[in-house]
Amino acid sequence: MKLIKDNGEETFFDKDRFKGSLMKSGASEAQVNQVLESILGKVYEGMSTKQLYKWAHELLQNYSGAFAARYSLKQALIKLGPAGYYFEKWLAKFLEHTGYQTTHNKYVAGHAVTHEADVIAEKNGELIWIECKFRNTGETRISVTTPMYVISRVNDISNKKYNFWGKEMEFTSGILATNSYFTADSVAFAKYYGLGLLSWDYPKGKSLKNIVDQKGLYPITCLTSITEEQISKLLDKNIILVKELKDKLNEIGLKDVSKLRKEIDELLKDCE
Repeated sequence: MKLIKDNGEETFFDKDRFKGSLMKSGASEAQVNQVLESILGKVYEGMSTKQLYKWAHELLQNYSGAFAARYSLKQALIKLGPAGYYFEKWLAKFLEHTGYQTTHNKYVAGHAVTHEADVIAEKNGELIWIECKFRNTGETRISVTTPMYVISRVNDISNKKYNFWGKEMEFTSGILATNSYFTADSVAFAKYYGLGLLSWDYPKGKSLKNIVDQKGLYPITCLTSITEEQISKLLDKNIILVKELKDKLNEIGLKDVSKLRKEIDELLKDCE
């Protein structure tokens, strides 16, 4: 049976793969089987993957807001758009929680021209230029022309002294990060020229999805217990991670945070 992705491409419905994605929500196998039973009879030829996601998300939410939040991570990253500004801020915080110090939206004068940095990160003396490519659909693939472009920028700022965090240092590498996917050519080109890549599913075992689930670095846009208006206000206050919101629940002005607190506690349970 064929389904239609957001980008118009066709894909075959794979029951086992779909069940695997549901299991990653944290729901038990019995709960996942009940969700499957409710959905399988409704799947039809040519339906959208977005509709399939919507049904699954609603059914998981009946069991636990945390299940639905974990399942919706890809959509939650898309909700950091439409321009990608909050994705850049989320990525900076993501890196901070993995041991880096970061800054973003800085102008850096290269050998030839001046470049605007999405994120600059440092760890153990390594200074890294990070280019963010945000996409409003999770099915988009970043073509090889993008890593080519990023490599040219990294080359222009290499072998030159800069001052960050009170220290003089040089850029040692670059990373291209996206909330979507890379083409095979993008991966091959980046490997050959030493450009780091970070996407929804790459590198294997250390992708955005893997690290977010492991360390609990969920964006607040995944939460089901607050409204989109409330999320927008929190983002404006630079509260982007669920972990940050947990520490500020008594300061955000909501009348009743008990349901939200329960969802957050369940979502972050067993994370590093």
